[in-house]
Amino acid sequence: MPIALITGATSGFGKAIAQTLSKNNYDCIITGRRKERLDELENELKKNEKKVLSLCFDVRNRKATNEAIESIPAEWKNIDVLVNNAGLASGLSLLQDGDPEDWDKMIDTNVKGLLNVSRAVLPLMVKRNSGYVFNIGSVAGHYVYERGNIYCATKFAVDAISQAMRIDLLKNNIRVTQILPGLAETEFSLVRFKGDAGRAKQTYQGLKALDAEDIAEVVRYCLSLPQHVCINELVITPTAQANPFYINKEGV
Repeated sequence: MPIALITGATSGFGKAIAQTLSKNNYDCIITGRRKERLDELENELKKNEKKVLSLCFDVRNRKATNEAIESIPAEWKNIDVLVNNAGLASGLSLLQDGDPEDWDKMIDTNVKGLLNVSRAVLPLMVKRNSGYVFNIGSVAGHYVYERGNIYCATKFAVDAISQAMRIDLLKNNIRVTQILPGLAETEFSLVRFKGDAGRAKQTYQGLKALDAEDIAEVVRYCLSLPQHVCINELVITPTAQANPFYINKEGV
């Protein structure tokens, strides 16, 4: 069976992607910081009669990331698919009012975390001259909006890194797809607003937002394409959203 490694698999896009790939004949390496959630997902995926390996670590910690990837048993080393999903937004302040701790959290997770995991996994793909990398970006990687400042900056970085990966891995037959979702109703806003469920819910009122399964289905579709086909970038929004500035909240 092909093997997929998914970061940030304990919720949102990562969890849905793991569930979808497991149902579509992938053995999954699931990673995340919350061991209890990882254990729950592992037990769920095993019901699909597919193999599952859980790795509990924080992508922000380079040493822990390297140790976790190095600890993978030999039979799991042939990773076919890497999904760099772990990411977050923290706070929604004007730049001049921003909390540097929020900035560090976003930069360390969205940028350094993606780099840490990629640096640990990509040599395994290069050695086999084969693989597929998905980087989960955001429409915030193409548009800067008020109070988005550092979050947007990190997603612009994901865009640049994805383009660089595509170039650097070209001679190794490794495909790279960046997926840039718009409004998606996951834990994203709950994390951004630091547990304020009411404020998080307001983000999606008046429209049918994307859900995690929509993004998982896009990953599945890309993987179904022939080896010679690579979709470099996919910007995906709800029908009610053209971009971060134009949203129809009267369509529901």
